[in-house]
Amino acid sequence: MEIKQLYREIVNEHNLNPVHKGVMEAPTLKLRGVNPSCGDDITLQLKISDDGIIEDAMFDGSGCAISQASVDMMADQIIGTNKDEALKLASTFMGMIRGDITDEKEIEQLDEAAALHDVSHMPARVKCAVLGWKTMQEILDHPEKNEI
Repeated sequence: MEIKQLYREIVNEHNLNPVHKGVMEAPTLKLRGVNPSCGDDITLQLKISDDGIIEDAMFDGSGCAISQASVDMMADQIIGTNKDEALKLASTFMGMIRGDITDEKEIEQLDEAAALHDVSHMPARVKCAVLGWKTMQEILDHPEKNEI
């Protein structure tokens, strides 16, 4: 199987069968993210322990396959991390999408989210891919924006 086909299947699986889609009971942080250019609209919910570990991450909302798959993959990646680790993953993801990060070892840290690497060649889809990641950065950097 060709690697691009495998990546398409990973994205498709996260879009059709998202593990982290739903409404979380008693989240610690919650923030809505919108991509008006294509209609993606998500609400990211994070449960953070007293010692700063992201214990759970969920999203609700609608959007294109890329936005939905990306936020689901992101949730997989950040559960079990602390704020700094989650923000570093987001920085790596943004760098990959912008084409600034090309080092395979660095990109491998993104696990399945690395499947979105080719989005960097599709400018119209970049905002879709980064919506969940930007929303996560925003709520972690600015918890005063919490919508709970």
